[in-house]
Amino acid sequence: MPSTTLFAVLLSLIAGAFYLGRRRAFAVGRPVGGIKNLHSRPNYYGLLTALWCGIPALVVFGCWQAFESTIITKLIVAELPEHLRSLPENRLGLVVNDIRNLVSGNIVSGEIEPAMREAAERYRSLQTASDASLAVIVLCLGSGCALWVRRKISPALRARNQVEKVATGILILCSTIAIFTTIGIVLSVLYESIRFFKAVPVTEFLLGLKWSPQMAIREDQVGSSGAFGAVPVFAGTALISFIAMLVAVPIGLMAAIYLSEYAGKRFRAAAKPLMEILAGIPTVVYGFFAALTVSPFIRRSGGVLGLEVSSESALAAGLVMGIMIIPFVSSLSDDVINAVPQSLRDGAYSLGATKSETIKHVVIPAALPGIVGGVLLAVSRAIGETMIVVMAAGLAANLTANPLQAVTTVTVQIVTLLVGDQEFDSPKTLAAFALGLLLFVLTLILNVIALHVVRKYREQYE
Repeated sequence: MPSTTLFAVLLSLIAGAFYLGRRRAFAVGRPVGGIKNLHSRPNYYGLLTALWCGIPALVVFGCWQAFESTIITKLIVAELPEHLRSLPENRLGLVVNDIRNLVSGNIVSGEIEPAMREAAERYRSLQTASDASLAVIVLCLGSGCALWVRRKISPALRARNQVEKVATGILILCSTIAIFTTIGIVLSVLYESIRFFKAVPVTEFLLGLKWSPQMAIREDQVGSSGAFGAVPVFAGTALISFIAMLVAVPIGLMAAIYLSEYAGKRFRAAAKPLMEILAGIPTVVYGFFAALTVSPFIRRSGGVLGLEVSSESALAAGLVMGIMIIPFVSSLSDDVINAVPQSLRDGAYSLGATKSETIKHVVIPAALPGIVGGVLLAVSRAIGETMIVVMAAGLAANLTANPLQAVTTVTVQIVTLLVGDQEFDSPKTLAAFALGLLLFVLTLILNVIALHVVRKYREQYE
């Protein structure tokens, strides 16, 4: 039985277990005066039966799928002739890949020996036996657990408590996975960054004013040493993000204030969804808009004013990026402003404050923590943007504060360094991890500052 079919059957079995458990709860409740005398509601008994049916079976199913291919491959390799088993590891890997291609009917990379065809037939038979065994074990395990729990159902069974314990355990497991995933990402980036800093001094990376990570193949080629000063890259990131914030924060915040405090219900119901459509437009579309419309407009306008404007500029990328992240600021700020209790507004009006004074002195201070959170989200979105920068700001790592010049950002350089087949043993490739680590540290510092601001201005309202 194929894995997808078995999974669908298993889900159907879990649904049937829920029905059986719930039905059993009604049956045991009749002799004691109805379901009102049961410890838990019938749905909890059904959920408990479904959980005992599904969790063991799904664990076995997942572990089997994870290790099945590795075990079968080792068995096949052990049965190969000596002249194939003695090949170097990379050559043996190609042979195993060809055997798998023969099993799946794909094109192989080289000439097929009779021993490889026999290995493919053996692989296919082992795969069939494995699928059949998995189906029998999983279905028997799920059915057996479901029937066992069904027999245990009684009026005194604390089904709700057990279901809630399982739910709590699942939540703890998901939280643990998220935490360890974060730790794994940080450690992997840190490990590769340490390898980079063994080849390039930390001071050169942090304080260097030239970024040219092109490593030559031969020593006599120009640029064989490379230049790994990250200051121009982070300066470009800061410049574009600053321009984007100059566009997004005032427009988004004022739009949120108008929609929540001044606009009528009809206008708000129509305007807010239209504004949030901006968040659903793909970034590559914004990139095309910046490259084909905004950049030429800025270049022509600069020519009229006698300014020298590059074909790709930080101003074009920043303006379009600011338009893109307006919904992040406006939507979150609007929700936070609407959450401010109406009693605060009424109290300000009773003291003689005007609507604008109430907004300035009462509503905005009360909503400031949420507004700061929305701005922080917008900043993170701007720092992580890639497509708009590639298409509108270019790849040149220029150290400049002139928004009319071409610049680049950290994310663009990371993508550029890791495009194509790369060997992770040269400073050029490892520089991407160093950039990622430094960007992570800067983002963490930004979050700490934002939390400090929120904590400082947070006020408690009854």
